[in-house]
Amino acid sequence: MWRYRQGGDDEAAEEKKRPRKPKKTALMAAVDLLARQEQSENKLREKLTRKGYEAEEIDQAITRLVEMRYLNDADACARQFAFLYEESRSSVRQICVKLMQRGFESSLVKSCIPADTFERETAAALRVLSLKFKPSADRQKMMANLYRKGFDSSAIRAAVDRFCQEDISD
Repeated sequence: MWRYRQGGDDEAAEEKKRPRKPKKTALMAAVDLLARQEQSENKLREKLTRKGYEAEEIDQAITRLVEMRYLNDADACARQFAFLYEESRSSVRQICVKLMQRGFESSLVKSCIPADTFERETAAALRVLSLKFKPSADRQKMMANLYRKGFDSSAIRAAVDRFCQEDISD
């Protein structure tokens, strides 16, 4: 009824399961990844390594992409920071952490931060408060929520004060 396979068949099955080197070159795979989404050099290197490419081939591909200007960490970081800074309700700290998780160097991310972020931080904190709380809510809870989201303490106080003032003026 049940038949057991010989050891040789198991070895052949194991060889089929082992990851083989992908058929595309590292350069082709990198271009495909960049076509889908802008990547940092570190993140691209990590993804190519996970796909099984050799370090030397990855280095050559990244060098070629930099030469062809497909890969530029400074420009990519500046674009992504500007988008997140203008379009999101995240704090500057959250944006910095997100970009560093995407593989950009800390110094590169910090160079994108504008000199004065107080007004923008306060406005973003107000947006967060308006989505989550009523003006009559506990001030401590509002402040704690904003603090957990990475907002600056002076921006938190200003946003909570303005948000609570809206309740009084209404």
